[in-house]
Amino acid sequence: MGTDLGAAELVDGALQALSRDEITVTLVGDEQEISDALGSRSSDSRIEVVHATQVITMDDSPMDALRKKKDSSMILAFDLLKKGQVDAAVSAGNSGAIMASAIRYLGRLKGIQRPAIVNVFPTQKKPVVMADVGANVDCRAKHLYQFGVMAAAFAKIMFGLDAPRVGLLSNGAEEGKGNALVKKTHALLADSTLNFIGNIEGCDTFQGNVDVIVCDGFVGNVCLKLSEGLAESLLSMLREEISQTFKAKIGYFLARRAFAKFKKRVDYAETGGAPLLGLNETAIICHGRSNATAIKNAIFVADELAANRVNDLILEMLAEGEI
Repeated sequence: MGTDLGAAELVDGALQALSRDEITVTLVGDEQEISDALGSRSSDSRIEVVHATQVITMDDSPMDALRKKKDSSMILAFDLLKKGQVDAAVSAGNSGAIMASAIRYLGRLKGIQRPAIVNVFPTQKKPVVMADVGANVDCRAKHLYQFGVMAAAFAKIMFGLDAPRVGLLSNGAEEGKGNALVKKTHALLADSTLNFIGNIEGCDTFQGNVDVIVCDGFVGNVCLKLSEGLAESLLSMLREEISQTFKAKIGYFLARRAFAKFKKRVDYAETGGAPLLGLNETAIICHGRSNATAIKNAIFVADELAANRVNDLILEMLAEGEI
């Protein structure tokens, strides 16, 4: 209910997700608004609506929302998940409130000190998974090690990788490069059972030579926002250049399929949402301006993680490489 594009866009995405036969959807929010958006689909047996009288807005303080808005769509959704009435929760609302609510209602996995947000980036080869991209701005080395474990588990499930290659984001590829946190984390990762290939630099992010990139949430969030802004700016600049001359317009006409494929490749909606890993259940954080395609794909990610028991895999990998 607290998203940029409104409830109807999210309802549309949820309806699109029903293309997978095994999925059922519980829509939590204002019952009348949801019913209006559903239209003729309101009687679909695979859709349930749970009424919420409150909305957590993007301007709400996460802790205030937890105390004062217990009948909000977000908190009711996590309560349903806690009670086992759903298998995963997807939200495009206030990200701070999502994290606070998820941790309060679901709790951390045993052995995980800090849940992490993981995000998928397109590369020249296969997609790469980065963790953390915003949940934790001040971290210790053990936190980053756990981020690596969780991101590697995600990569195994989502991309079918047996031993994801893990790189540590630093200001140089050499082992001795980086601040104190990076150096301590390098030692932990090198001694772990993860397939750690060493430090990588920012310019390596989109090369596709690693499957997982480990960093703290401050650095990861800067990378995420920079990447989103760069993709949008590149597309805008291309459109501007194409409109300048007749020859450029002809060139675009001939290459329009390639441009369309490129746009889809860098569109955040294609990756859906960002899982908040390290909790006792599956939670997905979506961009505040997520469209129907993004919501559909976020539900697909939730389906994959819940069905393949990502938390069991994380616990197993933690036990194998206990430090």
